Amino acid sequence: MRKLRIGFLARSFSPETRSYVPLVMRALEEAGALVDVVYPVAGVVDLSNVRVEHDLYVLKQISGLAVSIAGALHAQGAAIVNPYPVTVALHDKIVMSHMLKAAGVPIPATYLTSQPDELAPLLETGPLIVKPYKGTDGHGIRVIKSAAELADVSRGKEPVFAQRYHPPQGRDRKMFSIGGQIFGVKKAFPRRTDAEKHGEPFTPTPELCEIALRCGQAFGIDLYGVDIIESDGVPYVVDVNSIPGFKGVPDAPLRLARYFYATAERAARGRPLFESAARTEAVSTAAVR
Repeated sequence: MRKLRIGFLARSFSPETRSYVPLVMRALEEAGALVDVVYPVAGVVDLSNVRVEHDLYVLKQISGLAVSIAGALHAQGAAIVNPYPVTVALHDKIVMSHMLKAAGVPIPATYLTSQPDELAPLLETGPLIVKPYKGTDGHGIRVIKSAAELADVSRGKEPVFAQRYHPPQGRDRKMFSIGGQIFGVKKAFPRRTDAEKHGEPFTPTPELCEIALRCGQAFGIDLYGVDIIESDGVPYVVDVNSIPGFKGVPDAPLRLARYFYATAERAARGRPLFESAARTEAVSTAAVR
């Protein structure tokens, strides 16, 4: 029986990295898979040589060259976690918020404008939170409470993306899905210390699990992260990430290795990538120890 080939679309990882990916790659190799980092490091790349050579690709980045390579592989029918179109959609908050709203996911009221001062009337009913519509990791986020603060919002070629600001009660709820199994981690924002970055695992309520699962269903994926804030007892989804860090999830590297191995097996057999969480766990437990 031939070995499964799994390619990670990401830059090489330094020995000092805190990413879980090297641990996942090592567990996959111990399970018998051939694992490669697929990313041009130097020289001229002949695009005609970018072709499908692995049973499964893992797209670790959400922008840049790795995503472009994923797009070229997607056009050739490659099996990719998470799929190229989903990664692109989730990197665009305009697309993401529209799809979440259509799926019945609770999100804050969302607005878009090319002129920041046009948002001023909306401040009469409360603060807004303004963020880059293609931003990541909380960069560029501002809570706007007055017209004077709104005047400081930079005007550029990109549209201004704004949502109604709901003051969070307590720490953010980070929800992670691995093969449809939902894990909850409470995290502070912004996160400054290592302890805050890892957060505190908690058992999600049925309501939070349903919201998280609905987010995955909206995009047809079962590996992702969801950021939820609760305000006045009401949960709101404020972000969805196609390949989060999974910090705080118990045994995350091993769980992810099992997931990727099982998914690669299905891809190699020509079966759908996403199946039930129970089947994924049953297939992979025997493969990755």
